Amino acid sequence: MLSTSVNAAADPRECEVCMKVMQDVRDSMDKADWKDKPKVEKALGDHCAKDTLSARERKICYYVDPIKRDVAQPFSLGMPVDRLCKRINKTNQEICSVKFPVKTENLEKQDLSKLRVKQLKSILLDRGVECKGCVEKEEFIAKVQETEHLAGNDEF
Repeated sequence: MLSTSVNAAADPRECEVCMKVMQDVRDSMDKADWKDKPKVEKALGDHCAKDTLSARERKICYYVDPIKRDVAQPFSLGMPVDRLCKRINKTNQEICSVKFPVKTENLEKQDLSKLRVKQLKSILLDRGVECKGCVEKEEFIAKVQETEHLAGNDEF
């Protein structure tokens, strides 16, 4: 049990979209306003109203909007974004499950063979593809290459 929690904490992609959104909100604010909860809530709302957000960033905004006040509290205390996202993930387990897609368009077969099967499965999952009957790593690599055209689709 301990090893799974250690692995989850070590995953660099965990909460990556949440951390980007929270860092963007923090960067858009004056440092003096970080401690003012209503200003933090307004900054969150203003950031989420932007048209330039990716689909995954909009999804985080959708999850965070109802709990803005809960987000503003640790945010106003100056909590680092990684810890902030892990804290609000306790309220909604889906917050840290949102990840940016893995870019594979420039990867050759040799580069894909360096990835672990778990990472290849994650790429396929992000694309909405299931590799039925895949057992060997080479089969997963072939499926990732076959579904390359699905990689650029960032809309839900």
